[in-house]
Amino acid sequence: MDDLDHRVLGQRQDLFHLQEEARGSVFWHPRGFAIYRALEDFVRERMRRLGFREIRTPQLVDASLWERSGHLEKFREAMFLIEDGDRLFALKPMSCPCHVQVFNQGIVSWRQLPVRYAEFGACHRNEASGALHGIMRTAAFVQDDAHVFCREDQIEEEVGRFVRLLSDMYADLGFPSFEVALSTRPSNKAGDDALWDRAEALLAATARACGLEFAVKPGEGAFYGPKLEFVLTDRMGRKWQCGTVQLDFVLPGRLGAGYVAPDGSRRVPVMIHHAVLGSMERFIGILLEHYGGRLPFDLTPDQVAVMPVSRQHAAYAATVHKVLSDAGLRCVLDDASSTLQRRIVGARAMGIPVVAVVGSREEATGNVSLRDMHSEIGSVSLDGAAAAIREAARRR
Repeated sequence: MDDLDHRVLGQRQDLFHLQEEARGSVFWHPRGFAIYRALEDFVRERMRRLGFREIRTPQLVDASLWERSGHLEKFREAMFLIEDGDRLFALKPMSCPCHVQVFNQGIVSWRQLPVRYAEFGACHRNEASGALHGIMRTAAFVQDDAHVFCREDQIEEEVGRFVRLLSDMYADLGFPSFEVALSTRPSNKAGDDALWDRAEALLAATARACGLEFAVKPGEGAFYGPKLEFVLTDRMGRKWQCGTVQLDFVLPGRLGAGYVAPDGSRRVPVMIHHAVLGSMERFIGILLEHYGGRLPFDLTPDQVAVMPVSRQHAAYAATVHKVLSDAGLRCVLDDASSTLQRRIVGARAMGIPVVAVVGSREEATGNVSLRDMHSEIGSVSLDGAAAAIREAARRR
């Protein structure tokens, strides 16, 4: 493995580990989970602004639900099934059937549509050992899952909303462009050809209305509907399929979803499935390799390392650490006995973007000397240090 492999970076920077007793699952260490939570918060805030309400659904669900949805027939080999007496349960491989159950609680009027749900959904899929690859391909993972229940005349607006969200989020994460593919009906599709003709035509027209150019991938859609796939290219030129939006005319009807139309009749909503990142674990692995372990400031587990020049400055260094931490920065206090230069090199290896050095001069003036990975930021007052750090990060 080379130095930019996410598994090497994960070990070197104390982010996560994997072990055989939990095959295909990730043990997140405090520094790694800080990245995870920062990325989760990044997604959560943008979803909230777009009117998505966050929910949480069960992990273990009776197989009868998966049978009604079609997953037990179409997806059984990838599911973890558990027998309990005469009942069969499954760990959820995806969240969509459970989101329909939330929608089904109560009567929904056409005036209330669209209904938008989001969940960081923990999923389990029975992957072959040979298919597992670090945190890029795991058996247990979390999706930034979202579902929209809407009328057919709302599809274009809702898909457009998602495409704008995805474009903005990818750009903020360092991927200003992406490729798009339209995946069409698979051989194990549910529903007749007329339904698929309609779904594929609608999704293609909607993609064009969003200004997307796309390739066609015949036979690679989900069993319940066609999908748009969004592919990122990292700094090494490798391509990663991450985001998806899927148009579903199948599952809502199978699972009894309905709304009251203007004429009082009961109609079945359209269901739009989407995820911007896909697997949270996989996307963190992509980011680690894309940035060579030096993540964007907002995602860095430790944003500032506070270092006293010597032990006699430890008390003031502790004060600086508290002030910066209270200002909302993720800080670590490194007052080890090794030389200052050795500690700075160690911080760089851990991907910490800013070092705050304090010595006799800084303590006497109430200042702090700031350095980032590229140059000195300068000596600033302790009161203004947090703002100076954020401004330097913004410029970089």
